[in-house]
Amino acid sequence: MKSKQKIFALVDVNNCYVSCERVFNPKLDNQPVIVLSNNDGCAVARSQEAKDLGIKMGVPLFKIKDIVEKHNVQVLSSNYKLYAEMSKRFHSILADFVTSAEQEIYSVDECFLDLSAYSSLYDLTDYSHQMRERILKWLGLPVCVGIGRSKTEAKIANHMAKKAKRFNSVCDLTSMSTEHKEYFWSLIDVSEVWGVGAKISKRLKSIGINTVLDLARADPHMIGKQFSVVTQRTVMELQGISCLELEVAPPAKKQIISSRSFGTRVTDINSLSEAMSNFLQSAVKRLRAENSICGCVIAFAQSNPFDKDKPFYNKSISIGFDEPTDSAAMINKAVMANMHQLFKDGIEFKKCGVIFTGIESKATYIHDLLVDSETIEKYEKLQLSIENVKSRFGEKKLAIGPCKIANRQWSMSMSRDKLTQDYFSWDGMLVIK
Repeated sequence: MKSKQKIFALVDVNNCYVSCERVFNPKLDNQPVIVLSNNDGCAVARSQEAKDLGIKMGVPLFKIKDIVEKHNVQVLSSNYKLYAEMSKRFHSILADFVTSAEQEIYSVDECFLDLSAYSSLYDLTDYSHQMRERILKWLGLPVCVGIGRSKTEAKIANHMAKKAKRFNSVCDLTSMSTEHKEYFWSLIDVSEVWGVGAKISKRLKSIGINTVLDLARADPHMIGKQFSVVTQRTVMELQGISCLELEVAPPAKKQIISSRSFGTRVTDINSLSEAMSNFLQSAVKRLRAENSICGCVIAFAQSNPFDKDKPFYNKSISIGFDEPTDSAAMINKAVMANMHQLFKDGIEFKKCGVIFTGIESKATYIHDLLVDSETIEKYEKLQLSIENVKSRFGEKKLAIGPCKIANRQWSMSMSRDKLTQDYFSWDGMLVIK
């Protein structure tokens, strides 16, 4: 099928985390609600009512305490188990409307669908409303649908569906007249285009490209020379030329980050090392889930950047491996041997973590002829043994070092004071009285 005949839809859950919480607690409906990041640090999800109060994405909670108290904003801790389960069901429902090859799970709350084969069978607006109604009926989640000739067009159509009530949550640009589409695009800031961030939008505006319509009318080759091939491709997508295919199998990550802030300060090297080991082993779990290996790990630790009374401390170290690995024991040994480079007496540590880089596919990697294959095999057997024990007895029953022992200083300091229950567990299920 030619690219110009492609039709994509982007289905997106409105204010996903807040909407998930509202499903199980209707008292939150029509109330300003924010969901906080790990350790109850920053606002990572906001209801429309909270957005209307001027609460920005990513703002630290302490900076908006006055707004929270004045307007009785409901503050919740992130309940990732709940969101993951709701996300799985959301994507499962959409899978009933297309084939597996026509669905791309883009994120927790977003899904691309290839509707090219359905345009001759259905009115796509009606078909999208069927999706919306089923998701709302079965899950209680409100969604918007944007339809376009490319993924970028579908993204901007989704934005239009959310912002303008006239579309009733579904915006189909493929059936809209050119005159109407250009009118709407002339009202939307260029920064709303998928892949155009603050820096690029500032540069675009410096050459007179202020709106989505301005960018769509730009010469792709000129944009490519002044910016990048990626931005050139964005212009072509806005012009209806599909350059991005669905990614049915998500690509392997280029890096894996595992970190978290502490609720109280950590001041001794043992506690910092335990926390680092815990985050490291979480990263290894994700690495092995993707059947990948990493060639370099970056470990970092820092104090509180918002503490005005003390200088900010931020230190990182990079450790490379002669042969890429996915062994938690090997990576942990290397990082623990260098913790003295990160730790500094007198520093009150607020956060630490690891970044895995130099990631490659384990299945296709070819080891050096002189590599110590016996050692690699030994570490692999150890890793598999650890994973088998965890699978049978639970994640906290076995680990490298004491990081899974209960009531450690750094783990007890994690703040999730406003966490709702796991509604999909036996203990957390709602009770009807």
